[in-house]
Amino acid sequence: MSQRVAVNGTELNTLIEGPADAPWLVLSNSLGSNLHMWDAQIPWLTRHFRVLRYDTRGHGASATPPGPYRFEDLVADVIALMDLNRIDKAHFMGLSMGGMTALGLALAHAERFKGLICCAARADGPPGFAAMWDERIAQVRAQGMGGLVQGTLERWLTEGFRQRQPAQTERIGQMIRNTDPAGYVGCAQAIQQLDYLRHLEKVSVPMLYVGGEVDAGAMPDVMQAMADRTPGGIYRMIPDAAHIVNIDNQDAFDAAIAPFLGIDR
Repeated sequence: MSQRVAVNGTELNTLIEGPADAPWLVLSNSLGSNLHMWDAQIPWLTRHFRVLRYDTRGHGASATPPGPYRFEDLVADVIALMDLNRIDKAHFMGLSMGGMTALGLALAHAERFKGLICCAARADGPPGFAAMWDERIAQVRAQGMGGLVQGTLERWLTEGFRQRQPAQTERIGQMIRNTDPAGYVGCAQAIQQLDYLRHLEKVSVPMLYVGGEVDAGAMPDVMQAMADRTPGGIYRMIPDAAHIVNIDNQDAFDAAIAPFLGIDR
């Protein structure tokens, strides 16, 4: 059962599963989703880990403090959750916004992590990046989250997946629709300030980068370049997958992360 806990002046929804004596793994969601985006991985990950999932501030059942947010806030939320649960050291996996949070954690709190997995994320904002987010923010403020659902699903999931899995696609659409517009805007404003790429040479903890073959937001060449700049960084491309790689091609995604985590499926 999930539980809201007080950290950093707000309340975050958390869910802990898996054996009490197992090593810890923390999972972080994308912008516009919630902790249930990891549901498909939970049955096998909890055979090996004590898994802490949480809804990023402004998402899911977490509170929405006044924005705008910064990645320093999102990173501090993770460390506060770890401290609250007396987690000295953990693995961490995040996707999109959660993957960007992984980069911030690797740079600021390497000593707290055994390894981090950055999925479907970029580390900087290229020309036009901030303007694109300005457009989405304006759309949300004018129309609410409903106006973003169709376009987001088309970016997140391949057409083949959407055709084969209409019920799953609708469930993901509902996650987007149910996101607090103010929370989406606050986190989007953090993403607009993204500036980790120039610091990746300083990463001192094992890093795995995982991205979809047809992800237009975190393209393979972008993620490969991030891995190349990270000491010891590894990149794994997931075939026939767009942005939400852990759902779009679950089997290939699971196979890519298991060796890095030192486990089997």
